Amino acid sequence: MKFLQLLKLIFLFFILLISINYLHFNFYEVNVVLFSSILDVFIAVLITILIVNKVKFFRVNFSNFEIFQSLVIIVLLGYAFAITVPTIIDRSLSFYILEKIQERGGGMKINSFENLFKSEYMIDHRLVDIRLTEQLESGSIIVNKDCVKLTEKGQSLVIFSQFYRKYFLPKNRLLMGEYSDYLIRNNLNKINSYEYNDACS
Repeated sequence: MKFLQLLKLIFLFFILLISINYLHFNFYEVNVVLFSSILDVFIAVLITILIVNKVKFFRVNFSNFEIFQSLVIIVLLGYAFAITVPTIIDRSLSFYILEKIQERGGGMKINSFENLFKSEYMIDHRLVDIRLTEQLESGSIIVNKDCVKLTEKGQSLVIFSQFYRKYFLPKNRLLMGEYSDYLIRNNLNKINSYEYNDACS
């Protein structure tokens, strides 16, 4: 019985979340897809709590601990939705590749992909603008005149990402039929061995 009540609660939450997310993205300004989706999750959680308290049909016969567990479950489900649906579809290169193959009738020459990324992907997705906006909104960078600089938060994120990349990302990753550590080795080698002519201070 309680399991069915939990399912009813989850169903209500997702109906609210999808409705709120649709209205937010179609009729209001969105700064960053991920952050806005997470905001929608918390709005949906609050409305779910209000409806459960006020509408008899959705009331649950849970102990305080079970109510807490249910809230944790719907927040985690909402967070999973925010990351795996709007955010991934918005920024996924994999989805972009599939869409571009479909545009060409379902097939595309393999040697055309590099030019696709250079001539279409950056423009179609305004990739630089979107990513810089995300980092500005998250407080990881600041823009001083024409110079983009890391904040302390940005420096900490870079240290964490380099550590994680070095020790926890796959050392033998399949790349077009061959297992290689190229992605890790190439990125980490650039840190100390490259001299850049576009640095600023």
